[in-house]
Amino acid sequence: MRYGWFIFIWCVSSFTWASPLSFGVVPQQSPEELAKRWVPILENLSETTGFSIEFHTASTIPEFEQRVLNGEYDLVYMNPYHYTFFHQQPGYVALAKQKDQKLQGIIVVAQESPIKSIQDLDGKSLAFPSPAAFAATIIPQALLKKEGINIESQYVSSHDSVYLNVANGFFVAGGGIKRTFNNAPKAITSQLRILWESPSFTPHAFAYHPRLHSDQVSAVQNALVNLDQTEKGRLQLKAIGFSGIEAAQDSDWDDIRELDIQTLSHLLKE
Repeated sequence: MRYGWFIFIWCVSSFTWASPLSFGVVPQQSPEELAKRWVPILENLSETTGFSIEFHTASTIPEFEQRVLNGEYDLVYMNPYHYTFFHQQPGYVALAKQKDQKLQGIIVVAQESPIKSIQDLDGKSLAFPSPAAFAATIIPQALLKKEGINIESQYVSSHDSVYLNVANGFFVAGGGIKRTFNNAPKAITSQLRILWESPSFTPHAFAYHPRLHSDQVSAVQNALVNLDQTEKGRLQLKAIGFSGIEAAQDSDWDDIRELDIQTLSHLLKE
Protein backbone atom coordinates (compact mmCIF):
# COMPACT_ATOMS: atom_id res chain seq x y z
CA MET A 1 0.00 0.00 0.00
CA ARG A 2 2.81 2.39 0.90
CA TYR A 3 4.46 1.59 -2.43
CA GLY A 4 1.23 2.48 -4.23
CA TRP A 5 1.03 5.85 -2.49
CA PHE A 6 4.67 6.52 -3.40
CA ILE A 7 3.91 5.88 -7.08
CA PHE A 8 0.84 8.15 -6.91
CA ILE A 9 2.73 11.04 -5.28
CA TRP A 10 5.65 10.65 -7.69
CA CYS A 11 3.29 10.79 -10.68
CA VAL A 12 1.50 13.90 -9.42
CA SER A 13 4.84 15.59 -8.68
CA SER A 14 6.22 14.69 -12.10
CA PHE A 15 3.10 16.01 -13.82
CA THR A 16 3.32 19.31 -11.90
CA TRP A 17 6.98 19.80 -12.77
CA ALA A 18 6.31 18.92 -16.42
CA SER A 19 3.65 21.63 -16.69
CA PRO A 20 4.93 24.91 -18.21
CA LEU A 21 5.53 27.81 -15.83
CA SER A 22 3.80 31.02 -16.87
CA PHE A 23 5.96 34.16 -16.69
CA GLY A 24 3.93 37.38 -16.70
CA VAL A 25 5.58 40.65 -17.75
CA VAL A 26 4.01 44.03 -16.94
CA PRO A 27 2.91 45.58 -20.28
CA GLN A 28 4.97 48.77 -20.26
CA GLN A 29 5.34 48.28 -24.02
CA SER A 30 3.25 46.55 -26.68
CA PRO A 31 2.88 42.75 -26.33
CA GLU A 32 4.79 42.30 -29.60
CA GLU A 33 7.72 44.42 -28.42
CA LEU A 34 7.79 42.69 -25.03
CA ALA A 35 7.75 39.25 -26.64
CA LYS A 36 10.67 40.20 -28.90
CA ARG A 37 12.74 41.22 -25.87
CA TRP A 38 11.64 38.64 -23.27
CA VAL A 39 11.04 35.36 -25.14
CA PRO A 40 14.79 34.78 -25.77
CA ILE A 41 15.46 35.28 -22.05
CA LEU A 42 12.74 32.83 -21.06
CA GLU A 43 14.01 30.29 -23.57
CA ASN A 44 17.44 30.65 -21.98
CA LEU A 45 15.95 30.17 -18.50
CA SER A 46 14.01 27.12 -19.70
CA GLU A 47 17.18 25.57 -21.07
CA THR A 48 19.11 26.27 -17.86
CA THR A 49 16.46 25.15 -15.36
CA GLY A 50 14.92 22.29 -17.30
CA PHE A 51 11.45 23.82 -16.81
CA SER A 52 9.38 25.09 -19.71
CA ILE A 53 8.84 28.81 -18.96
CA GLU A 54 6.28 30.57 -21.17
CA PHE A 55 5.95 34.30 -21.86
CA HIS A 56 2.67 35.97 -20.88
CA THR A 57 1.49 39.56 -20.65
CA ALA A 58 -1.74 41.54 -21.07
CA SER A 59 -2.93 44.20 -23.49
CA THR A 60 -3.29 46.79 -20.70
CA ILE A 61 -1.83 47.31 -17.24
CA PRO A 62 -5.25 47.11 -15.49
CA GLU A 63 -5.86 43.75 -17.20
CA PHE A 64 -2.40 42.61 -16.08
CA GLU A 65 -3.18 43.70 -12.51
CA GLN A 66 -6.35 41.62 -12.47
CA ARG A 67 -4.49 38.57 -13.75
CA VAL A 68 -1.81 38.94 -11.07
CA LEU A 69 -4.51 39.34 -8.40
CA ASN A 70 -6.10 36.13 -9.68
CA GLY A 71 -2.74 34.35 -9.36
CA GLU A 72 -2.68 33.46 -13.06
CA TYR A 73 1.11 33.74 -13.36
CA ASP A 74 3.62 31.40 -11.73
CA LEU A 75 6.35 34.02 -12.11
CA VAL A 76 5.93 37.76 -12.58
CA TYR A 77 8.02 40.80 -13.47
CA MET A 78 6.13 43.78 -12.05
CA ASN A 79 6.63 47.31 -10.82
CA PRO A 80 7.60 47.91 -7.17
CA TYR A 81 4.16 49.10 -6.06
CA HIS A 82 2.54 46.12 -7.79
CA TYR A 83 4.91 43.88 -5.86
CA THR A 84 4.13 45.32 -2.42
CA PHE A 85 0.40 45.12 -3.17
CA PHE A 86 0.32 41.61 -4.68
CA HIS A 87 2.64 40.31 -1.95
CA GLN A 88 -0.36 40.81 0.36
CA GLN A 89 -2.76 39.00 -1.96
CA PRO A 90 -2.40 36.50 -3.55
CA GLY A 91 1.02 36.29 -1.87
CA TYR A 92 3.72 36.70 -4.53
CA VAL A 93 7.26 36.61 -3.10
CA ALA A 94 10.28 38.45 -4.52
CA LEU A 95 13.28 36.44 -5.69
CA ALA A 96 15.29 38.91 -7.82
CA LYS A 97 15.61 42.44 -9.18
CA GLN A 98 17.65 44.39 -11.69
CA LYS A 99 21.30 44.53 -10.60
CA ASP A 100 22.87 47.76 -9.32
CA GLN A 101 19.95 49.84 -10.51
CA LYS A 102 17.31 52.09 -9.01
CA LEU A 103 14.00 53.08 -10.58
CA GLN A 104 13.45 56.70 -11.61
CA GLY A 105 10.27 58.23 -12.93
CA ILE A 106 10.44 60.93 -15.58
CA ILE A 107 8.22 63.53 -17.20
CA VAL A 108 8.90 64.08 -20.89
CA VAL A 109 7.95 66.90 -23.25
CA ALA A 110 8.51 67.50 -26.95
CA GLN A 111 12.05 68.52 -27.87
CA GLU A 112 10.88 71.92 -29.13
CA SER A 113 8.27 72.48 -26.40
CA PRO A 114 8.27 75.92 -24.73
CA ILE A 115 7.74 74.18 -21.36
CA LYS A 116 10.85 74.69 -19.21
CA SER A 117 9.74 73.58 -15.73
CA ILE A 118 7.04 71.50 -14.07
CA GLN A 119 5.29 74.75 -13.05
CA ASP A 120 4.55 75.29 -16.75
CA LEU A 121 2.38 72.13 -16.66
CA ASP A 122 -0.30 73.76 -14.49
CA GLY A 123 -3.72 73.40 -16.12
CA LYS A 124 -2.41 71.02 -18.80
CA SER A 125 -3.49 67.51 -19.81
CA LEU A 126 -0.76 64.88 -19.31
CA ALA A 127 -0.45 61.29 -20.55
CA PHE A 128 0.33 58.43 -18.16
CA PRO A 129 0.47 54.64 -18.71
CA SER A 130 -2.08 53.63 -16.03
CA PRO A 131 -3.21 54.72 -12.55
CA ALA A 132 -0.99 52.16 -10.76
CA ALA A 133 2.17 52.58 -12.84
CA PHE A 134 4.49 53.37 -9.94
CA ALA A 135 7.33 55.57 -11.19
CA ALA A 136 5.62 56.66 -14.41
CA THR A 137 2.30 57.75 -12.85
CA ILE A 138 2.05 57.64 -9.05
CA ILE A 139 5.33 59.40 -8.28
CA PRO A 140 5.01 62.22 -10.87
CA GLN A 141 1.38 62.86 -9.90
CA ALA A 142 2.32 63.01 -6.22
CA LEU A 143 5.07 65.51 -6.94
CA LEU A 144 2.82 67.74 -9.04
CA LYS A 145 0.13 67.67 -6.37
CA LYS A 146 2.68 68.54 -3.68
CA GLU A 147 3.84 71.52 -5.75
CA GLY A 148 0.25 72.73 -6.20
CA ILE A 149 0.31 72.03 -9.94
CA ASN A 150 -3.12 71.02 -11.23
CA ILE A 151 -3.22 68.70 -14.22
CA GLU A 152 -5.70 66.47 -16.03
CA SER A 153 -4.47 62.86 -16.21
CA GLN A 154 -5.19 60.70 -19.25
CA TYR A 155 -4.21 57.01 -19.31
CA VAL A 156 -2.91 55.54 -22.57
CA SER A 157 -2.10 51.91 -21.53
CA SER A 158 1.70 51.75 -21.89
CA HIS A 159 4.94 53.69 -21.57
CA ASP A 160 5.55 53.55 -25.32
CA SER A 161 2.09 55.02 -25.92
CA VAL A 162 2.97 57.93 -23.62
CA TYR A 163 6.14 58.70 -25.56
CA LEU A 164 4.39 58.37 -28.92
CA ASN A 165 1.49 60.61 -27.88
CA VAL A 166 3.79 63.35 -26.59
CA ALA A 167 6.04 63.13 -29.66
CA ASN A 168 2.99 63.47 -31.91
CA GLY A 169 1.71 66.50 -30.01
CA PHE A 170 -1.44 64.93 -28.56
CA PHE A 171 -0.24 65.79 -25.03
CA VAL A 172 2.17 68.48 -23.86
CA ALA A 173 3.86 66.05 -21.46
CA GLY A 174 3.72 62.52 -20.11
CA GLY A 175 5.09 60.18 -17.45
CA GLY A 176 7.51 57.31 -17.97
CA ILE A 177 10.67 55.77 -16.55
CA LYS A 178 14.26 56.06 -17.69
CA ARG A 179 14.63 52.41 -18.71
CA THR A 180 11.61 52.30 -21.02
CA PHE A 181 12.53 55.71 -22.42
CA ASN A 182 16.01 54.43 -23.26
CA ASN A 183 14.53 51.27 -24.81
CA ALA A 184 11.90 53.10 -26.90
CA PRO A 185 12.50 53.64 -30.65
CA LYS A 186 15.03 56.42 -31.25
CA ALA A 187 12.74 57.83 -33.92
CA ILE A 188 10.36 58.71 -31.08
CA THR A 189 12.71 59.57 -28.20
CA SER A 190 14.78 61.87 -30.42
CA GLN A 191 11.69 64.10 -30.55
CA LEU A 192 11.46 64.25 -26.75
CA ARG A 193 13.42 65.61 -23.81
CA ILE A 194 13.26 64.78 -20.12
CA LEU A 195 11.77 67.66 -18.15
CA TRP A 196 11.97 66.10 -14.68
CA GLU A 197 13.41 63.05 -12.90
CA SER A 198 12.15 61.54 -9.64
CA PRO A 199 14.16 60.36 -6.64
CA SER A 200 15.43 56.76 -6.90
CA PHE A 201 13.53 53.70 -5.65
CA THR A 202 13.98 49.93 -5.54
CA PRO A 203 13.29 48.67 -9.09
CA HIS A 204 10.78 46.17 -10.46
CA ALA A 205 10.52 42.77 -8.81
CA PHE A 206 10.84 39.27 -10.18
CA ALA A 207 8.44 37.32 -7.97
CA TYR A 208 6.95 33.84 -7.69
CA HIS A 209 3.55 32.53 -6.68
CA PRO A 210 3.65 30.55 -3.38
CA ARG A 211 2.32 27.45 -5.15
CA LEU A 212 5.76 26.89 -6.71
CA HIS A 213 8.03 24.27 -5.19
CA SER A 214 11.13 25.60 -3.40
CA ASP A 215 13.39 23.70 -5.82
CA GLN A 216 11.72 25.44 -8.75
CA VAL A 217 12.18 28.84 -7.11
CA SER A 218 15.86 28.19 -6.40
CA ALA A 219 16.50 26.99 -9.94
CA VAL A 220 14.82 30.04 -11.51
CA GLN A 221 16.58 32.45 -9.15
CA ASN A 222 19.99 30.92 -9.91
CA ALA A 223 19.32 31.04 -13.63
CA LEU A 224 18.29 34.70 -13.46
CA VAL A 225 21.31 35.88 -11.48
CA ASN A 226 23.68 33.96 -13.77
CA LEU A 227 22.32 35.30 -17.05
CA ASP A 228 25.18 37.79 -17.25
CA GLN A 229 27.80 35.02 -17.09
CA THR A 230 27.52 34.24 -20.81
CA GLU A 231 27.75 36.42 -23.91
CA LYS A 232 24.31 35.21 -25.02
CA GLY A 233 22.80 36.11 -21.67
CA ARG A 234 24.43 39.55 -21.61
CA LEU A 235 23.01 40.35 -25.04
CA GLN A 236 19.56 39.21 -23.94
CA LEU A 237 19.75 41.37 -20.81
CA LYS A 238 20.88 44.35 -22.87
CA ALA A 239 17.69 44.02 -24.93
CA ILE A 240 15.64 44.83 -21.80
CA GLY A 241 18.05 47.50 -20.59
CA PHE A 242 19.71 45.37 -17.89
CA SER A 243 23.39 44.75 -17.15
CA GLY A 244 22.51 41.96 -14.74
CA ILE A 245 20.04 40.55 -12.21
CA GLU A 246 20.63 40.01 -8.49
CA ALA A 247 18.90 38.02 -5.77
CA ALA A 248 16.35 39.96 -3.73
CA GLN A 249 14.17 39.62 -0.65
CA ASP A 250 10.83 41.08 0.35
CA SER A 251 12.30 43.75 2.65
CA ASP A 252 14.12 45.34 -0.30
CA TRP A 253 10.81 47.03 -1.15
CA ASP A 254 10.25 48.62 2.26
CA ASP A 255 11.06 52.02 0.72
CA ILE A 256 7.93 51.61 -1.40
CA ARG A 257 5.81 50.55 1.57
CA GLU A 258 6.83 53.71 3.42
CA LEU A 259 5.03 55.74 0.74
CA ASP A 260 1.71 54.14 1.84
CA ILE A 261 0.26 54.07 -1.68
CA GLN A 262 -3.41 53.02 -1.80
CA THR A 263 -4.08 53.15 -5.56
CA LEU A 264 -5.09 49.49 -5.93
CA SER A 265 -6.82 49.03 -2.56
CA HIS A 266 -10.22 48.86 -4.27
CA LEU A 267 -9.23 45.54 -5.87
CA LEU A 268 -9.27 43.85 -2.46
CA LYS A 269 -12.82 45.07 -1.84
CA GLU A 270 -14.30 43.82 -5.10
